Amino acid sequence: MRALRILLIIAVVLGGVFVAVDRAAVYLAESEAEGRVSFAGAEAGSTEVSIKGFPFLTQVAGSELDRVDVTVKDIRASAAGRELRIGEIRAQLHEVTLGAGYTSATASRATGTAVVSYAALTEAADDGVTVAYGGDGKVKVTGSVRIPLLNREITRSVVSTVTLVDGDTVKVRADEVPGEGIPGLEDLVRQKTDFERGISGLPDGLKLEKIAVAPGGLEISMTGADIDLAG
Repeated sequence: MRALRILLIIAVVLGGVFVAVDRAAVYLAESEAEGRVSFAGAEAGSTEVSIKGFPFLTQVAGSELDRVDVTVKDIRASAAGRELRIGEIRAQLHEVTLGAGYTSATASRATGTAVVSYAALTEAADDGVTVAYGGDGKVKVTGSVRIPLLNREITRSVVSTVTLVDGDTVKVRADEVPGEGIPGLEDLVRQKTDFERGISGLPDGLKLEKIAVAPGGLEISMTGADIDLAG
């Protein structure tokens, strides 16, 4: 019985050591990966990587990780000639295969969300236009237009619907623009407040699925396959 007790104690100690080593290896791998994640065609700010699953060392030995969560903040990509800043991308990468020397990795499939703030959407809109949350899944777009007939400038705010077009373009269109009896007013306001902006700079293999208007910004769902995680 004493010998069995000693063996159990040794097993527990060794198990604890293995867990500690495994967790230390995960931490080092996450830190290394954070410096390697990059998106073609876009610049990014901070990156966070979280490797899921246990034990990590066994996964590494098989050159495949069950799941890797990646959060990339402040992604800057072009949009119709203007810079569009994606505030954050949160992605869950599954079945991540490690390349030779662990210098690259590819995810078999991925899901995620890209968040575009209203401040960033305002930056991408026409000059003098602001975009804000309008409630009930809508945005409020405000802009000023000059009315030649009245020889003066007026400012109007409209409630607009945001949709995803062709899987890569954000479209903002006013639900209604009161003409107020002024000829051509609706067209002038729409020229200012209605706009479309394509989103580029996302990793190859990721595609945009649907868009939701939330108080914190536009939340765009993404899915993909064969995603290059590092290189």
